[in-house]
Amino acid sequence: MAAFKLPRYTYNVASLSVNGKFLARQQHTIWSSDHHYGMLYPGHIQTSPLQKALLAVGSGVAALQNPYRHDMVAVLGETTGHMALIKLRNRMRNDPEGYTILTERPRIRLSTLDISSMSTLPDGSLGREYLRFLDENKVTPDTRADVKFVDDEELAYVMQRYREVHDLLHTLLGMPTNMLGEVAVKWFEAAQTGLPMCILGAALGPLRLSISRLQKLMGSLGPWALRSGSRARCVLSVFYERRWEQNLEELREELNIEPPPIKLSAKSKKGS
Repeated sequence: MAAFKLPRYTYNVASLSVNGKFLARQQHTIWSSDHHYGMLYPGHIQTSPLQKALLAVGSGVAALQNPYRHDMVAVLGETTGHMALIKLRNRMRNDPEGYTILTERPRIRLSTLDISSMSTLPDGSLGREYLRFLDENKVTPDTRADVKFVDDEELAYVMQRYREVHDLLHTLLGMPTNMLGEVAVKWFEAAQTGLPMCILGAALGPLRLSISRLQKLMGSLGPWALRSGSRARCVLSVFYERRWEQNLEELREELNIEPPPIKLSAKSKKGS
């Protein structure tokens, strides 16, 4: 495989800094314009263990300061999730539907979705409720960043698949994208995937909740999310693109996911 010259790449390094000195050290480490590396997949950036550690720390700090910095959350996930990704890949390989996904490598993007067809599906179907979620929460699957720092082509796809089904998990779980909804989904994902990024988000996310929202999390949403995440079939092994017509409640039952104990509004993001 042909080598390529790693560009002077910072991945928004300025946003990773805690202070000027840290930034200078990180830039010196990450900028690798004088070295050549093998490219395992389009966009792949080869990094050393030390570089990964610096990226993990910097992105972790940035993500804690602003959980909506999806670029920093992405870097944190890629630089800390190797062992969890191996386990997820093995679960997919051992599932017929998951194995098909690993073989065919489908992507969930606006360009791959038949929006006009999905919009005609009946209320309660996976496809129709997924579109409703995207519309009500003003999100799009195209905001999911491509994987760059995972040094294994197949594991990189597993991480990409995790990102692209995240909004489908919101749909399955009935959770909006406000802070309480995101924390509940992170609790589910932590139990389901074992990704350190998800565990960190599940542990620290509640610190950003108001007292009333924290009571909802601890009283009903949290236990439900952990229970469903630990008991459910591997959510990466579901070929959602071939199940748009399936009833959402039936799919939940098939995956062993309990219905949400309370309904959350998608309107408010502050103080939630």
